[in-house]
Amino acid sequence: MRFLWTEIAAIAARHGAVAAGDTACGFGNTAMVLAEKHYIPRVFAAVVRAVTAVRSLVAYACGAQGPGKDCGYENVILKAITGYPMAMEGKTAACAHFSPVGNIAAACCDTWSNESVQHLKLLAGMAPTCSLEQLVYDCRLMNVAAADGGAGRLRDWLVRSDAGLDPQAWVLAPVNALRIAKAIVAAGDPYQAGIAAAREAIASIREGVADGLLRVTDREKPWLDTLTDALDGLPASEGAFIDRMLGEVDTTRFRPAEYGL
Repeated sequence: MRFLWTEIAAIAARHGAVAAGDTACGFGNTAMVLAEKHYIPRVFAAVVRAVTAVRSLVAYACGAQGPGKDCGYENVILKAITGYPMAMEGKTAACAHFSPVGNIAAACCDTWSNESVQHLKLLAGMAPTCSLEQLVYDCRLMNVAAADGGAGRLRDWLVRSDAGLDPQAWVLAPVNALRIAKAIVAAGDPYQAGIAAAREAIASIREGVADGLLRVTDREKPWLDTLTDALDGLPASEGAFIDRMLGEVDTTRFRPAEYGL
C-alpha cells in the first residue's frame, strides 16, 4: 500500500489531479459477504472491518485527499482520523451485495453511491436507471435534511436503525468508530494499530451486548474470546510477525523481495 500510494500520489501531482483514496474491501467486504452467507461469524467480520481501516489509512498518509472509495465501509473511521470527505454506499448498493449496514453507512457520508449495477432489463427499465433513481431520492433527502438543519437527526436515526442489529453495524456507529480511530492513532506502527483496532472493536461489542444495546447470538459470543486469545498470541512486533508468516506461507507463489521482505 505504501509503495502503491506513494506512486499514485506522485502521478496525480504531476498531472494536477487529486489522489482520492482506497478501500480494503478485498478483506472487509469479503468478510461481510461471507458472514451474510453464514460461512464465518458476524463478530469476526466486524473485527476485520475495524482492522481494514489501518490498511486504507496508508493511502491518506501517502497523499490521498479523499473522497474515500464508496465500498470502504471503514471510511467512517478514516474520516475521524483524517477529516477528509468520504464516499459511502449502503442500502442503495444492494444491487451489488447484501449487507447489515445499509442505513448506518449513510450516517457520515459526504457523497452517496450505488456501487456496480449490471446492465439488465427490469420491469421499470434498465437496472442502472432504476438504481440511479433510488440513489437520487436518497441524496435529495440528505440534502434537504442538511439545508433544514436536520442532518444531525437524520444521522442519528440512520445509526439507531442499524447499530444494535449486527456487530458489523455497531463498530461503524460514530461513537465506536471514534474509539477505534483513537486506538489506531495512538499505536506506534501499522501492526500495532491493527491489533489495537481489533481489541477496541471487541471491547465495544462486549459492552454493547452487556448493556443490552447490541444483538449478538449466543452461538457467536464465544468467538469474542477466541478472537481475544488470537490477539494475545500474536508476536510483539511486526518483524516477528512477518518472520512467523514467512515460515508458514509458500514463498514460491510470490516474490518476497518485491514486498520488501
